[in-house]
Amino acid sequence: MLAVFDEYDAVCEKMAALDYGAMSVPELFDLQTRRERQARRAPTTDHALLAEMWSRSSAKAVGAKSWEDVLAIRLRIGRTEAKRRVGEAKDLGPRTALTGEPLGPLLPATASAQANGEINAEHVRVIRTFFADPPVPLDATTRGQVDRDLARIARGNTPETLRRCAHRIAFLLNQDGDELQDAKRARKRGVTILPQGVDGMSKIYGWLDPESTATIQAVLAKLAAPGMCHPDDETPCTTGTPSAKAIKSDVRSAAQRNHDALTAMGRSVLASGELGQHNGLPVTIVVSTTLRELESGTGIAVTGSGTELPMTDVIRLASHAHHY
Repeated sequence: MLAVFDEYDAVCEKMAALDYGAMSVPELFDLQTRRERQARRAPTTDHALLAEMWSRSSAKAVGAKSWEDVLAIRLRIGRTEAKRRVGEAKDLGPRTALTGEPLGPLLPATASAQANGEINAEHVRVIRTFFADPPVPLDATTRGQVDRDLARIARGNTPETLRRCAHRIAFLLNQDGDELQDAKRARKRGVTILPQGVDGMSKIYGWLDPESTATIQAVLAKLAAPGMCHPDDETPCTTGTPSAKAIKSDVRSAAQRNHDALTAMGRSVLASGELGQHNGLPVTIVVSTTLRELESGTGIAVTGSGTELPMTDVIRLASHAHHY
């Protein structure tokens, strides 16, 4: 066994010293594909090593509180990574029964696909996440079938496609849902906007329930399309279809387009006048500033909600606003 590890170390040193200058691009792609397969298979050895240690000793026996601590200290890795490796080894590594007889992995199909280099770490993460919180309690037969289905899907698709399929399987297993799940979603829903940072930006995070997700995605499909609601355009397109020039010149990321679409959506609601009044005033953006800052085009204005706005933004907003 030690001879095999010595041989592996020697091969790694030889590979590190290789010069690929004489290889063609197709040949380089072929080698990269082989390297990917080798990297995918590597964790299988780690699972076997950990399983053997677990069968012989405990974390306390080697001077640590947990096996996560053992790996973090011994390998000098972060606790998050150590926790991932321990959890993955428990799901995909060999096991030993209380009577001492060997047992297969908890997820045999996924473990086999990983051992063959057919799936990567992201695939494994998606599958393990599904089984960590299944939509309904799974019996052994259903668990094995889902494991085989997800491993089969992972072999031929990206992790993103696998994640969508896992969500679909979760829906099929619990199509009617349950009151507990609905109550859990109701408690979990919420959006939080943090106070402004020193750069004036505010971080937003939270959870959307299915209805809110579907609603906002429908709006973003229109307003966040390339060329739509671009604040840098002289006349941003907010209705209809943007011109080919506007689409071609739009270099915003998808996240930036979503941001600008939400701004346009909020502006449209405010301009509709359907929100009525709040504290005796029409619901709108109320900005307070001084004449000196307005004339100089510099400085900071403050909205009625306490948000600080750079003067350039104030002037741009005022150009198509109602003045009180």
